[in-house]
Amino acid sequence: MAYYYMEPSRTFSEFLLLPNLSTKDCTPANVDLKTPIVKFKRGEEPDISLNIPFASAVMQSVSDHNMAVALARSGGIAFIFGSQPIEEQAAMVRKAKSYKAGFVVSRSNLTPSHTLKDVLDLKEETGHSTVAVTDDGTPKGKLVGIVTSRDYRISRDSLDKPVHEFMTPFSSLIYGNSGISLPEANDLIWEHKLNCLPIVDSQQNLDFLVFRKDYDAHKENPQELLDINKSYIVGAGINTKDYEERVPALVEAGVDVLVIDSSDGFSEWQRDTLQYVKSNFNVKIGAGNIVDREGFLYLVESGADFIKVGVGGGSICITREQKGIGRGQASALIEVVEARNKYFEETGIYIPICSDGGIVHDYHITLALAMGADFVMMGRYFARFDESPTRKLKVGNNFVKEFWGEGSNRARNWQRYDTGGKQGLVFEEGVDSYVPYAGGLQENLDKTNSKIKSTMCNCGAKTIEELQRKARITIVSATSIIEGGAHDVILKESNLSGE
Repeated sequence: MAYYYMEPSRTFSEFLLLPNLSTKDCTPANVDLKTPIVKFKRGEEPDISLNIPFASAVMQSVSDHNMAVALARSGGIAFIFGSQPIEEQAAMVRKAKSYKAGFVVSRSNLTPSHTLKDVLDLKEETGHSTVAVTDDGTPKGKLVGIVTSRDYRISRDSLDKPVHEFMTPFSSLIYGNSGISLPEANDLIWEHKLNCLPIVDSQQNLDFLVFRKDYDAHKENPQELLDINKSYIVGAGINTKDYEERVPALVEAGVDVLVIDSSDGFSEWQRDTLQYVKSNFNVKIGAGNIVDREGFLYLVESGADFIKVGVGGGSICITREQKGIGRGQASALIEVVEARNKYFEETGIYIPICSDGGIVHDYHITLALAMGADFVMMGRYFARFDESPTRKLKVGNNFVKEFWGEGSNRARNWQRYDTGGKQGLVFEEGVDSYVPYAGGLQENLDKTNSKIKSTMCNCGAKTIEELQRKARITIVSATSIIEGGAHDVILKESNLSGE
């Protein structure tokens, strides 16, 4: 006979946090939102942590290289969508990894015999205005000059003009020697008022480039999520069908973290994928989605570095309507966290949990963290911003952005569904929609982080781990939900219009 869960399947909106004593040092300025994203042993530090507990969803309408850069700059991580050709996804990873760094391996290179047209074509392709000129046109060749936009005038110079006629030659360059530290390189940049400092070895071979803009960007964004090479940390989604071709390409492109993207992760296909990645590559990988203890243990024992929780709770997901399968996000998270904590007690290995879906209001994020999630993954939240890859449109009197699910026909993402074989969707599990346009990511994320930190102070917690230990959470009734909003008053016009 079937097993019945007699406790209702609950959502975040059915819970509230109770305040604890707020001590005088418990202020938003003292709250640290750093959180692990990959598993680690008791007493050790995780290989990768987030500076804020945010990940953007593995979706065409949310996470491309631009979102990866914007979110890593703020301290979170984007998982670049996998429902695209392998080479295009790998190219997005490369773009994000090369966008910000201390010592950058030059990605725009030409020889002295190339032309101005080649320079302009390369700039159009890469977006880079600085081109290293090496004897053989490779990133590590002998440096003979540099070309920037100040070295030519499109209105006057012929497109077939050779690079050696207008480049700044090596003899006129200020450069650093291999082995120089980043602070020393930045000192040279400031001392000589440079935008770019080449680093060369004793044979004049180009090692790296150091850019002024990277120094400025780091000062403006102290929460940046960087790897040991000062490049942004970037994630990518994969499926359980073409992983043997996709994963090598993503690893070669420099991806830091992978995640298997599926509407239901409790499957042998995910175990096969995890074991392939763990056996062949030194890269972190998460798995999911699951909603209970059994799914958690299966994927952890298969090698997952973090677990994604949530089936059917996304704003554009209609899995529950179509298939009658899923679970309220709060109920799923509570059970999985309990299993995770028990696993940690027994093994000494901590498995981070990502709560994916079911977040409608900002306070739901804080609730998810208090319930034991280490970070949250969101689609609708990030789809609203300038940095998402979709079109900004005007519908009626309002600006909106397009937002569609990976389970919709528009996504054409049949590989996401672990049913094997047929290359197409028999029915949809996602919708095609709009979300209200909200402007830039940074200002919105700052506001959300402020809410989270303020609520954590109300709970007497200065870290996420402390919040998880101290949080007191109550179930609310339908009438108390009404009581929690504006009621029994006549709102003014400005309130009704949302101003």
